[in-house]
Amino acid sequence: MAQLAACLGALGAVLVLVPRRREATLAGLILVGVAIVLLETTGRGHISHSRAALEVAALPLAAVVAAVFVRRPALVPPAVLLAAPFRLPLSFGSSHRFYVGLAHGGEVGRLLPLYGIVAAAALALAWKLLRGGNQPVIVREISVPVSAFVAFDSMSYLWTDSTSAARNLLAFFVLPFVVLVAVVARSPFAAWLPRVLASLAIGLACLFAGIGLIEEATRRLLFYTPPVEVGNAYSSFFRVTSLFRDPSLYGRHVVLGISVVLVLTWFRRLRLLVGALLIGLLFAGLFYSYSQSSFAALFAVGLFVVAIAGDRPVRVLATAVTVVILAAGTAYAADKIATSSTQRVTSDRSRRVELTARVFVHHPIVGVGIGSQPLATQAISVDGGPPNLFVSHTTPLTVAAELGVIGLALYAFLLAGVGRALDRIRRSDATFGLALAAVFVALFVHALFYAGFFEDPLTWLVLGVAGSFLAARAAETAS
Repeated sequence: MAQLAACLGALGAVLVLVPRRREATLAGLILVGVAIVLLETTGRGHISHSRAALEVAALPLAAVVAAVFVRRPALVPPAVLLAAPFRLPLSFGSSHRFYVGLAHGGEVGRLLPLYGIVAAAALALAWKLLRGGNQPVIVREISVPVSAFVAFDSMSYLWTDSTSAARNLLAFFVLPFVVLVAVVARSPFAAWLPRVLASLAIGLACLFAGIGLIEEATRRLLFYTPPVEVGNAYSSFFRVTSLFRDPSLYGRHVVLGISVVLVLTWFRRLRLLVGALLIGLLFAGLFYSYSQSSFAALFAVGLFVVAIAGDRPVRVLATAVTVVILAAGTAYAADKIATSSTQRVTSDRSRRVELTARVFVHHPIVGVGIGSQPLATQAISVDGGPPNLFVSHTTPLTVAAELGVIGLALYAFLLAGVGRALDRIRRSDATFGLALAAVFVALFVHALFYAGFFEDPLTWLVLGVAGSFLAARAAETAS
């Protein structure tokens, strides 16, 4: 049943993005929805009456939100952005009287608000298409590479060894997020949208940073995260997580806010004093995450903005500073490695990278299948431990291990397509285009050290917003 669902999801991903006919889009939405339901129910046995009642009770709320989106479809992108970071601290199961209850110790759960928004937006789009409404064409730079990658990723379920992890990735990330791209890219691009998206991004980042600073002041985490709790108990410094389960996830969202502020300040859409104060607040919150991947992403975004928007003297200065920082970092790392092991200096990352690279070498064409990288890496390791200790934390390497050279080619195809789309946006609207590109660069670089590129809804939101902008510009040109 799950294999059939994966095939349906692969076909649905293509139909929901590429064809121009509304009948194909409707068929794609239906196929992806059926695939998600089948994946969720496979391996769970019977569905309890409480769970069924809970899902039925959620339908009227989804219908109400969908009705709002039917009347105001331009609200879809900001609604997705507002819901994307939040994981409600809820758990589901027969152990709760009404099937749903607070998670143990306040642990965060699924992206339930986001799923609700995406489902409502999909219903609104389906209603519009059923009534014969026209739909914008998603630009090829977005639709073709995204659908190709998602289709192949879904089909890799047929040869994965980690079926449980694969079902989880497909049902809760890959397939819902391809619908996210479809609904956002087909929403109208209102003149006020860049301002609202920027305000929300900065506001959310300030919220997260403020909560992080409160956690630092009180030395108490808001949500229960065992590895971080243990690390803080035996460390000389205290890592904060804000509203997230991991300091690096928290750091990623703060860096995204800093990226937007940096671009707006550079183009004088924010006063220098206001921009400096915002960056100061956000950086203070970021600092106490002690997330090296987040600092690397922030550094990369700064270089990117300077390289694109700066004049020659600024670029020369930025290059010189980069050379000095890289030289100092290399010398520091060499000194640490000389007195210790590479594995210890990199916090075990080097071992994970080496083992995952061996998985790719052993399965070079199509990889080991979606979700199987940790299990496959564990299988060739002489050390014990659960699969989660063998996650590569490097998106390109994970793609290589799970999808082989074909998957790597599709991943590169996707990045190239998005790059072309973002460059077209920048040439039309320099501030908005560079801000959107800076956010994408931050997500990409962060995922080189922490992974989570395709599991982050903001990655897909960037793709959808880019598609919406370019569709609106194409319509203006045609008229």
